[in-house]
Amino acid sequence: MALIALRPPDVVMRLDRLGASHPTRLSFLRTLIRRAERERWRFRRARWDMDDAGHGCAVLSVDTGPRTYSLVAFSTPLDDSRRTDRVIAEAWDTSYVLYDGVPDADEVARLSANAPLQEAGRFGARDLVLARANKSVRLFDELVETLASGRQPDAGRLMSVGYLMRTTAVYGNGKFGIADRAEIVDRPELAGPFQAEMLTVWLIRSFTIDLAEHVAARRAPARAVKLDAALRRRLGVGNATGLGMAPFLVRHPVLMHNWFFARETALARVRALSVASAAAKAGFLGALSAMIDNVSNWRSADERQPRAIAGLAADLSKLALEAPAILEDSPLPWDALYRFAETRFSLEGQEACVALLLEPQGELVDDLADAMAADESAPFGIEGGLSCDALKTAIARDYAWTRDYDFGRESAHARFWYVSAEKLEPRLGERFRESGADLEQPLAIARDIVALLRALNEEPAATPVADFLLRRPEWRHLVRRARIVAERPYAEIRGNLIDAEMRPVDLLRCKLAFFGARNFDPRSDRWLRIALFAGEPLIEEVAA
Repeated sequence: MALIALRPPDVVMRLDRLGASHPTRLSFLRTLIRRAERERWRFRRARWDMDDAGHGCAVLSVDTGPRTYSLVAFSTPLDDSRRTDRVIAEAWDTSYVLYDGVPDADEVARLSANAPLQEAGRFGARDLVLARANKSVRLFDELVETLASGRQPDAGRLMSVGYLMRTTAVYGNGKFGIADRAEIVDRPELAGPFQAEMLTVWLIRSFTIDLAEHVAARRAPARAVKLDAALRRRLGVGNATGLGMAPFLVRHPVLMHNWFFARETALARVRALSVASAAAKAGFLGALSAMIDNVSNWRSADERQPRAIAGLAADLSKLALEAPAILEDSPLPWDALYRFAETRFSLEGQEACVALLLEPQGELVDDLADAMAADESAPFGIEGGLSCDALKTAIARDYAWTRDYDFGRESAHARFWYVSAEKLEPRLGERFRESGADLEQPLAIARDIVALLRALNEEPAATPVADFLLRRPEWRHLVRRARIVAERPYAEIRGNLIDAEMRPVDLLRCKLAFFGARNFDPRSDRWLRIALFAGEPLIEEVAA
């Protein structure tokens, strides 16, 4: 097998490329689905207490073998005037808890009193994930009416939205009193990144379809039909994601490195293959055909995204035309295909090609999903005996990209990140037009690294870093970060996160692609809508 170098961080970690990310078979929801299939999880509806209007409680349980988890779902009346996707909302159509085990009547009563309150509720160690969602009201009502009349919905109309509910928050990892990550990290089925959250959304997907069918059946018991199985599979769970998610990629550098290192290692493995087997070719071309079909149905209200979608569609058409000959005639067929995309396609097309290259190579790359978690509780010590000169050399090497920015210009530090006092969520302020910059969060890595280098230049070359930090402790977190990046090159985004032209939506899309989201629909440069699990098997299919 040939040796293919991993794509360098200066290519991979640029904001514009992150904003063109696509889900791959290493994405977290795909990892969860494969485990459920492999371990033969079992699914049942343990409780279904819904009235004619679809209001009440349901419990959907999944037996993984060693343990059982249950989605406890509550559907409540909601006046249209109170329905909003914003995180500051105080009421929702539905609320959920992923529960460790199967709740008894007392536990359901406890959750009934607290889950609809979300942040204002009280939760315990058996409550693993907290979530809420609103109906896509028009589509939900249309689907109910259609099924109640004994007909199937129009597929085009159904897929123009792609989901019946969209979550406005899915909280894990100890937030608002639910179980800490430490409670589940040793469980193989939940040990990977965001596996508990993905299981919650997977179950929500089935609940929402069941809810629509239930209301239709109550409305017309003699005529109502269930949704066609193929249409069920095409529906996902929507999500409206804003700035609250953006800083995650900055605050978790070790985890970020592990995610990107796994994906880039997978790509390098595939590119190094000297043969394209008949099965792999067929798998690639099948995945390409499915992506072409999906992109043809991808809609966006954003100013930029429709142009990007059109470019992606053109790239995929070229790929379909050229790929068979490239795979047949090249000594390193998959590498040749990647290089074709690299030189001919937009960033959207290039990253789509990366996802397609991995798709038929499960035996070669799926093991890398096990290396995408990180023990972030482990301390990362600073080598105090390192000289300031050696630290400067390392920073100059690893942060050379910061020289692209002139922080003497107002536009280069026009914004600041802070935490909203009302919802404890990250927000982005305009430094020269708004107050609050004194509450700035330490997310301006490019600017601060430049300032750290200035401080180090004032030190004698041989000064130990320990001595420097004893006198200048304000630099400790950044020195530690620089040492992390020296060992983990994908830990840092190569971009200025406080620039006037920075688009936070690029960060959101990157993270959501690792989750497994598709059909990104930016609604501004600060939030977007997506669908999770659309086109993937339903949990009851996998666990049948």
